[in-house]
Amino acid sequence: MAEFRKLHGSEMNRLRVEEYSAAPKHPIILLLHNIRSMWNVGAMFRTADAAGIEKMILCGYTAIPPRKEIDKTALGAQDVVPWEYYSDPLEAIKQLKERGVKLCALEISANSVPYTALQHADFPLCLIVGNEVDGIDAELLNSCDAALEIPQYGTKHSLNVAVAAGVALFEMVRLYRLHE
Repeated sequence: MAEFRKLHGSEMNRLRVEEYSAAPKHPIILLLHNIRSMWNVGAMFRTADAAGIEKMILCGYTAIPPRKEIDKTALGAQDVVPWEYYSDPLEAIKQLKERGVKLCALEISANSVPYTALQHADFPLCLIVGNEVDGIDAELLNSCDAALEIPQYGTKHSLNVAVAAGVALFEMVRLYRLHE
C-alpha cells in the first residue's frame, strides 16, 4: 500500500513570483461582474493563479485590490495575477471581441451547453461570472458567444460563484492542455 506524506511548501516546486510572471499562461480570461463578496473576489484570484490563466477583468461594483477582505482569501494571488478594472463590462467585452476572444457566460440559461462542451478551437476565451444572487445581467449575457452551465444534481440551482468559476476554469485548462 502506498504511503502518503503531506509535502512541505518547499517540496512542491511552485513557481516564484518572478517565474510566474514570465511563465506562459493559458489563453483564458476571467471576467467578474458585480461580485458583491470580496471574499469571493479573493478566492477567484487564488484560483486564477492556480490555473495559470492570462488575467482577470473586474467590472461594475466588484471590489478591486488592495482590500483586506480580498487579501484574506487571495493569499497574495492578487499581487501576481494580472487584472484590469472596467466600470462598464460591455467596454471590456468590445475589446475582447476585437481581439477574437470567445465570450462564455457561466450561467444556466436558454440554449446553455455543458461546461465540458468546449473545444480547443474555442480558445482564447473569456469566462464571465456574475452576481451571487442575480447572475449575469441580460445585456451582458446576450453579448456572449456561448452560455455554459455546470449540471446540478441536488436541490439547489447553483454553486457559489467562486466555486463555479474554479470548476469551469480547471475544466477549461484541462481541455486546452489536451491539445497543446
